[in-house]
Formats: sequence, C-alpha cells, structure tokens
Amino acid sequence: MTTSENQINPSISKRLYSLDALRGFDMFWIMGAEEIIQLLAKASGSTFWETAAYQLSHPRWDGFRMYDLIFPMFLFMAGVSTPYALGRQLEQGKTRKELLLKVIKRGLILVILGIIYNNGLEIKPIEEIRFGSVLGRIGLGYLFANIIFLYTEKNIFQIIWFVGILIFYYVLLKFNSAPGFPMGDLTQEGNFASYLDRLVMPGHLLRGNHDPEGIASTIPAIATGLLGIITGNFLKNNSKNGTAKSLYLFVGGVSFIILAQIWNLDFPINKNIWSSSFVLQAGGISLVFLSIFYYIIDVLEYRKWAFFFKVIGMNSILIYLSSAFIDWEFTTDRLFHWLGQLFTESYGMVILAVCYLGIKWAFLYFCYNKKIFLSV
Repeated sequence: MTTSENQINPSISKRLYSLDALRGFDMFWIMGAEEIIQLLAKASGSTFWETAAYQLSHPRWDGFRMYDLIFPMFLFMAGVSTPYALGRQLEQGKTRKELLLKVIKRGLILVILGIIYNNGLEIKPIEEIRFGSVLGRIGLGYLFANIIFLYTEKNIFQIIWFVGILIFYYVLLKFNSAPGFPMGDLTQEGNFASYLDRLVMPGHLLRGNHDPEGIASTIPAIATGLLGIITGNFLKNNSKNGTAKSLYLFVGGVSFIILAQIWNLDFPINKNIWSSSFVLQAGGISLVFLSIFYYIIDVLEYRKWAFFFKVIGMNSILIYLSSAFIDWEFTTDRLFHWLGQLFTESYGMVILAVCYLGIKWAFLYFCYNKKIFLSV
C-alpha cells in the first residue's frame, strides 16, 4: 500500500482529472452497477432496462456489447498515462534501462496478482491452476507497450507498431487454424490463437479448449495499450488547445469505429480472441469517451460531478482485487437486510445491490481521505 495516486504509473506530473474519472466510470460497472441494472430489468420487466441489461452482458463468441468495453478501456487508459509518467521520468534524466526494469517489475506483479485472484493463496497441482487472467493481460499488454514506448524516439514509430501488430494478428489467424479445421477458421474450437494456447499454456483454460485471456490473444492487447500511449502523447505534447484536442479524439474514435465495422465483415469483432477489429472497436469507443470526459472535466473544468468516479478510479486495482478477499455480500446483508425487506422481493434485491455498491464506494472514500492507494 502506498500514497501514490496513480494506478500502474505512479508519477503523473500534470494529472488528467478526466483520466481518473473515466477509469472510475469504467470500474463502476463491474464493482456493482451492472448487477443493479440486471436486477432492475428482472424486477420491472421494462424494455428499457432489459435493453440496458443486454448491453451489460458478454456475447458467447462473436459480437460486441458495451460490457466488452470495460476491460480494453482500462488497458487503454493505462497506456494514456504512460507519456505523463515514464515520459516525465525520461525528461528528469532517468535512463531507459532503469525504467525498463520498473516496467518489467510492474507487469510481472500484475501477472502474479492475476494468478492469485483466480486461484487464491492455495497450493494446487499445475493442471488445476488457471494462469490466464484479466490482470495478467493488463500486465503483459502494459509491459510490452511500454517497452515499445521507451525504445521508439518518435510517435510515428509507435503508430507503425500499432498497425503492424493488428495486421500481423490478422494474418496469423486468417492463414492458419487448428488441425482439422479449414484455414482461417475463427470458431472457438478451430481458431489458431486458441490452438496455440492449448499447446503452450500451462494449467487449465477457462473454457477447456479456449481461454479469453490466453497468451496468443495478448498480442493484439499490446496494440490496445499502444493506442493509449499514442493518445497520451497527443494530449501531453500537442500544442493544440484543449477544445481542439477533444475534437480530434472524438473524430479519431468515430473513425476507428467505422473501420472496425468494415473489418468486421472479414475479421469479426470478438473479445474472446481480441480480434484486430475488436481492438479498433473498443479503442474507438474509448477515444470517444475520453474526448467527452477530457472536454467536460479538463477543458471546461466541470469537475464536482466526477468526484464520485475519481474516488473509484484512483484505487481501481484495490477494489478489483478486494472481491477475492472480502465478502462484500455478507457485509451488505448484515447491515441492510432490513432495508430490502421494506420492498417486494424483486425490488428488495435491487435496493441491496445499491447498498452493496455503496459500501464498496464508502470503503474507497475512506481510503481516499486517508491517502491510501494500492499502486503496482
């Protein structure tokens, strides 16, 4: 535990309030808001809430729903912070070798935390351990994207890396397949990324023949982190005013979304294998969200409304890991079971879900006031 205020990159000089707020908005949905919407949909039978609940679920394979955005947007934002953190340290005279060691350390710590999150602190046979994880993918995506940042002098080379990774992954999957399947097969059983994972990943895969956080599909996740770095470079170093920057981000995001829909015709948008079209789709929407948050919060300086999300965003790793070690449902039930009983059973569950989210936020607010932040 530390008093550092940044997640993954702890030394941002001129902080982007919007980045903390957007990170908090992102985490808000998986720390309890999604469950509130799902329960509201069941309780009300409203088409509106049912549509919202549908968007807050994952498709089985191909396709994209808004819930698919949470994971890649977090990695994207880790990239956005890089030019402020590592860039500042380079400007202060730190050597690339020094920063490389820090980047490797942080990346590997996230991988280890992901394994602990999946399996707990328990001795198990290797075949019973799941090594793929959300934190592991963030760690590896962050690690390799930051290495590229450290050793590329100009932004154009980062763009070339970004495009090159997406094309390489496309070629890898479109011109290969698992044995017994036609070339370019992109089903769960037949795609080449899942086949590579079955060959090289130790332990067990989440779906038996596929793991959504496998090794092969981490390759395009590096591009997601790089897109964040490219965006952070633009925000930090471009001389345009804030309004112009917001507009450029918004237009860039919309352009990426359009390109993703075109590529989707040949290479389906698929979070499970982190397809190149998925990188563009999630990256485009992330850019749109960042442009809006940046314009409202950092350009117009309307910040009070975003404090709720900032409290979450500055301790996002802590609240994510907490669910593996703290029984939040038990606490909620003991404190607020009586409140749920004042309503019908279905709406009582909604009330308890709101209380569940509120308890988590109160915990983070306590940490915020005490300047306690979990930094990797």
